[in-house]
Amino acid sequence: MKIISIHKNRKTEEMVRLLIKGDRLAQKEVFERYSPKMLSVCRTYTGDLHNAEDCMIRAFVKVFKSISSYSSIGSLEGWIRRIMVNECLDFLRANKNFVFLDEIDFVEEPEDEQQDLSGIDAGELLDSLPENYRMVFNLFVLEDYSHKEISKILNIDEMTSRTQLSRAKKRLREIIVERKQIRDENRA
Repeated sequence: MKIISIHKNRKTEEMVRLLIKGDRLAQKEVFERYSPKMLSVCRTYTGDLHNAEDCMIRAFVKVFKSISSYSSIGSLEGWIRRIMVNECLDFLRANKNFVFLDEIDFVEEPEDEQQDLSGIDAGELLDSLPENYRMVFNLFVLEDYSHKEISKILNIDEMTSRTQLSRAKKRLREIIVERKQIRDENRA
């Protein structure tokens, strides 16, 4: 038997008011609505489902504790996503799971023609990147941060951010080509 939420389809403003009051049903609804997307966000940063779940839960606790600071200027989902990303970054810093490589031999890679990505899982591709590459790639491409902002968030040089992004793109292209070749060989 499925429980029907009494807060179903509430407008964001009303939902925020209920969350500020500590309404458990509103918290449950927000969690159920956003947790699948937010788990995916966390997983792209941690690269591990267990750590992603831990980060997501801690971040939702922060969401519910700090909901009164939400301003309706941006979307609630965007605000929650920002908290998720920050929690993942805090987790990675605290666990020192990544080390940024020096910016030696920085060469901007030319853009290759777009690859056929059908049948290739984007999450799996990102998981195959070294953690430092994945962090910069996620912040730049998925979260739309500038290299200057990334350098401040990760406490790295701006050139290191550019280098890591370039190397991430290069590695992704290599992986895509390898997987396409394997797929094409299997079809033959």
